[in-house]
Amino acid sequence: MNFDLLRTLCQIHAPSGNEVAMKEFLIDYVEQQSAHWKVKPEVIIGDVFQDSILLKFGKPRTAIFAHMDSIGFTVRYNDQLVPIGGPKAESGYRLVGEDSMGPIECELFNDEGNLFYKFPRGIDRGTELVFKPDFRETTDYVQSCYMDNRLGVLNALKVAETLEDGVIAFSCWEEHGGGSVPYLARYMYEQWGVKQALISDITWVTEGVLHGQGVAISMRDRNVPRRSYVEKIIAIARKSGIDFQLEVEGAGSSDGRELQMSPYPFDWCFVGAPEDHVHSPDERVHKHDIDCMIALYKVLMQQL
Repeated sequence: MNFDLLRTLCQIHAPSGNEVAMKEFLIDYVEQQSAHWKVKPEVIIGDVFQDSILLKFGKPRTAIFAHMDSIGFTVRYNDQLVPIGGPKAESGYRLVGEDSMGPIECELFNDEGNLFYKFPRGIDRGTELVFKPDFRETTDYVQSCYMDNRLGVLNALKVAETLEDGVIAFSCWEEHGGGSVPYLARYMYEQWGVKQALISDITWVTEGVLHGQGVAISMRDRNVPRRSYVEKIIAIARKSGIDFQLEVEGAGSSDGRELQMSPYPFDWCFVGAPEDHVHSPDERVHKHDIDCMIALYKVLMQQL
């Protein structure tokens, strides 16, 4: 598999709350590539969706949710930084961004939990800084900042190539508390009767979920999805012959939490490849797990 598209996605500046560049990239990509897809989707955007995007294929039964945003930092006062989401923050990390005076590449300094930047001049307050991309590829792994969730976005785009019936939702703000999923869920439920979802996101390597063993199907995290729906997904995965792992956690969250908290009767399940070095500049994912993720999503979107 060629990972040039993933490399490009990982370089796009789109921290939570400022997903515009990713939105514009995805709209252009769909416009250019969808002529070669099995079904050309309806692209649904507009003020009522803010910076989120819906792609509708045929007669949708199931939705894929993939958040576009990343973690990062906001410049405060006196060289201070405020986290966006939950980034790992070690002294020496390289951060990039741009303010009214031009491009920025600076260094993160962590003073016992108080975060600062090192740069020859002051940076405009409110400027967003993100990890400097350093995309690396080996025989078995891809590694970069923002595999979470640019890899989830890549998965959705790969599934879109052959998708006949379904909806793909590119959501915002997931890393910093969410906010876009409820109105996306309302629209697809009221317009098309869609009430089941897959969460295309990246999970953690743990003592029970390992690199190279296949895509993770999460039976629960901090939230508990409806067991009958999860069991249906597991049964389809078993019949498919695609490598997968079962994940059980008591922490962590995703767009699935917002679906569960919404007033709409959505079933959801998190299905994603595991990574290590979570929320750092060095997030790493095994290529076999990526292949399994894409393959399983294609099967699930046909059979759910």
